[in-house]
Amino acid sequence: MKEVTLGLVGVGRIGVMHAGNITALNEVLNPEGIKVRLKLTDVAEEHARSVASRFGAEFVGSVTDLIDSGIDGLVVATGTATHPELIHAGVDAGVPVFCEKPVAVNVAESAPVVDYIRENGGTVQIGHQRRFDPGYTEAKRAYDAGELGWIHSLRAVTCDVTPPPVSFLATSGGLFRDCSVHDFDILRWLTGKEIVEVYAKGSNNGDPAIGAVGDVDTALAVVTFDDGTVGTVSASRYNGAGHDVRLELQGSEGSVLVGMDEQLALRSAEAGVAFPAGRPHKTFAERFAQAYRSEMAAFVELVLGARKNPCTPEDAVAASKVADAAQESLEKGVPVKVAP
Repeated sequence: MKEVTLGLVGVGRIGVMHAGNITALNEVLNPEGIKVRLKLTDVAEEHARSVASRFGAEFVGSVTDLIDSGIDGLVVATGTATHPELIHAGVDAGVPVFCEKPVAVNVAESAPVVDYIRENGGTVQIGHQRRFDPGYTEAKRAYDAGELGWIHSLRAVTCDVTPPPVSFLATSGGLFRDCSVHDFDILRWLTGKEIVEVYAKGSNNGDPAIGAVGDVDTALAVVTFDDGTVGTVSASRYNGAGHDVRLELQGSEGSVLVGMDEQLALRSAEAGVAFPAGRPHKTFAERFAQAYRSEMAAFVELVLGARKNPCTPEDAVAASKVADAAQESLEKGVPVKVAP
């Protein structure tokens, strides 16, 4: 039986989720003869020990000790500002790294990290989990197979039920960078086309404190692809109906809608239509639970050399460049070209 030991740094909300998904992989991968072990660390030692006990993992006192203890892959689930240092540590240790997006706090600081990875032969998978969601993967299959014909319109939606704390928004870089960047990534991944221009507008009708820290609570971006195709990316922090994530692709031969299931956070205004009848998702973790599990399984396959990197640092930086252009457009009120 093959054994894979992953080291997890950071056990906040998303780190705890990753810990659970990593340990659950044994149920999925054991039939294939793969045993996954987990070691973890966090500066909040008492909490980290509790998480380790909960998931049958081993607590290690520091990042250095974690890497020195003998791991096959490093999972980074800490704050964005720490990502470059931890990516460097994993690359220096010669182990593949999984890092939550983004690579660094901005594109300028991401560039030298990407260069370092490339120059030192590192392998780093960035966490854009929508690439593993069954709906998005089916839409990509249909698009690649030519079932939709040529695409004339794309509409992406991401809406949270309630906004995160204002203290987070004050340093997040704005709605496009912390939320819509997932849509920008999935549009590039699904179509294989680059977004070359963005025109953005936003509004603030919720908590005035969000505007006070320079953010908006609702935004819309019109994006233009390198072949002239147009699309829209909309986001909101106040969607009381539920966590709503969708992508509509309309083509000359057919159309598909990702996210149209019984838990869709909409109701029909038409008489006699009961769909959707399920309880809407309330959080991103709930909406993408399966995608997060599949994402971590893919990382184990990457560690074992059984697959190519499903989301490179270059991919993540490309999506961040679109988000930067959207934020600049929002601030200036004019269309902005995306940096090559």
